[in-house]
Formats: sequence, C-alpha cells, structure tokens
Amino acid sequence: MSLAEPPASNNQARTGTSIAPHAGLAANHLLDTVLPVRPALIDRGSAARLKPGMLEDILGSGAARAMVLSGRQALINGSNLVLLDAAELAQHLQNTAYAPEQLIYLGSALPGSDLAAGTELVLFLLPQQFEVQAEEFEAHVAGIPEGAQWAGFRDVAATLNPTDTAIFIEASAVANWHATHTHCPRCGTATAPESGGWVRRCPADGSEHYPRTDPAIIVTVVGPDGRLLLGGGGPPDARNYSTLAGFVEPGESLEQAVVREIGEEVGVRVTACQYLGSQPWPFPASLMLGFTATTADTDATPDGVEVTRARWFSRSELQAAVLSGEIVISSRLSIARALIEHWYGGVIQDRADNL
Repeated sequence: MSLAEPPASNNQARTGTSIAPHAGLAANHLLDTVLPVRPALIDRGSAARLKPGMLEDILGSGAARAMVLSGRQALINGSNLVLLDAAELAQHLQNTAYAPEQLIYLGSALPGSDLAAGTELVLFLLPQQFEVQAEEFEAHVAGIPEGAQWAGFRDVAATLNPTDTAIFIEASAVANWHATHTHCPRCGTATAPESGGWVRRCPADGSEHYPRTDPAIIVTVVGPDGRLLLGGGGPPDARNYSTLAGFVEPGESLEQAVVREIGEEVGVRVTACQYLGSQPWPFPASLMLGFTATTADTDATPDGVEVTRARWFSRSELQAAVLSGEIVISSRLSIARALIEHWYGGVIQDRADNL
C-alpha cells in the first residue's frame, strides 16, 4: 500500500457518533503498531497514594530517592538526572521552612528501568527562596555531585536515558499543575494537596481537583502525489518547518480535530486520517496525539497567524533541503520527527551543524 493511500480502516462509515464495523475485517481486528509503544518505567502507585501517611513512611524508610525542581529546572550531572537521598533532603528542607505541599510522590521503578526495581521516587519542589538562591541550596545539601548544573528538560533531553526522561517528564507535568491550580475553581479558596500530591482538595466545599492533560493532535498531511505538507510559524522567512498541530476542543473527537485544525491552519481538506502514536509534552500540560492524514488538495494557504508558511516536499526534496540548510525540521526528541520519518520511510540525515 502506498503511503499516500488512506488505510482501509479509515473508510469506515460513520453515522452520528457511532462507527459502523468495516465489512472486510474480522471481529476485533487490530492494525500493526506504527510508532513503537514504549513500556512504562515508573509505577506511579495510584492505589498506594491513597494510604494516609504514605509519604512519611517512604521518607522514613531511608531508601527513597529524590528529584529536585527549581522552577522548571532540575539538577543534572553530565548526562544524568541527580537523585538525592530523600530522607536527608527532607530533613534539610524542614530546617529552612520547607512546606509539606512541596513534596510529591512520583512512584517506584519498574523492572527494565535504569534504577533498581522498587526504588521509591519523590519530587521536591524547591521553596520560593531557593528559586533565586540555588547556590545556597547546593552548598548545604549533601550528595550533589561536583559540577552538577541546573537545566531544563529541553536542554538535556537528548542526553538523558529513558528512565531519567520519564522521571523528568512526569515531575514537570505534576509540578506545572500545582503551580497553576493553587485555588478552587468553584469558590477561589486555596486548595491543599492530598494523595501524595496527586489531588488538591478545597477545604471550603470539599471538592477534589486532579492533574490535567490537554490533548493536542499533530499531523503529517500527505497529498495525492505522495508529497508531505510541512509548515511553520513566526517570521515568514524563517527556516524551521514541522508537522501541523492544534488543541482538541471540548466535544470534539480526535479525528474531527485533525480535519478542523488542518483546514483552519492551511486551508487543506483532509479526506482520511489514522492515529500513529503519542508523546507526553507537559510544558505545560500537553499530550501530543500523532496522526497521518491524506488530502486530495495540492495547494495550501497559511492562515498567517499560527502558520505563516507552508510547503510541500517530495522525499528527495525534503532530504536535500535539510542537508543544504535551506530548512530545519523537528529534532529527534519530538513525535513530529517520528511522524515525518514515518512518511519518509527511514532516517532523515541532518546537516552536521544542526545536530
């Protein structure tokens, strides 16, 4: 089957909100996995979090490891996330007016991770005073390797191992939620964390509030001749090109969001689409849901707001444009690159000075 052709499953007849079964497929037929399904490396312990005093017990065990976030930055030593002795760190931070709500349970390491299976992990969100006095924190906390530095996820993601990546992403997601959801949306009362930092409860009305994730579709659009449509925002003469993306709106299916966003951003009518895989991107709270889509259109008109330039590429044209430096495409850290290389059928070689 040509990559430009829609998969058979995309031709299912839809009536209202139901999807009629495809006459040519066996019951419960599954398509082959397209993008790889990576196994979980951290057990987040949703049931364990409900136990009263769970965090105190974990700290008291003396075996838990702690990640530290200051703003959106973590301590990195070379290519590794610095994990400290959680009990010692808790003791130090209590001596500096550390607030209990700045301690969050991350889970325990699963077999196959880069940590010993069962290792308990917690996150410390540094108090306000350390946001601007990180050097003071480093000077008084034991176990920080010499030369360790504060860095954001984007700065180090290419060098982290899969376990450190999973920890950093999870920690960033829950930390961002705490930072932006400090008060009850019903009555405005300040909420208090519960369940290891995974619930915030309003003391006034008793309502519970949970971490949020914002679904966003990200799409490779393939034309009738097999060419790929890429776009970009910002200055019209900028060199960066990537897949098209947008947030899913309330009451909208993922497929409807694909059709709407592509139509709004570049004026292209999608005829079929297929889900390929996903990537968490909690900066602040997105879950990127990857699709490939087909269209009979050959012209694209950027909306001039979110997309300021759009261009069709054949496979040879895209590789040549990347190697010459004419354009820059998404890095290998992103699902956007995985989607582009799925269309391409292999690895796209980067220009040396863009690596």
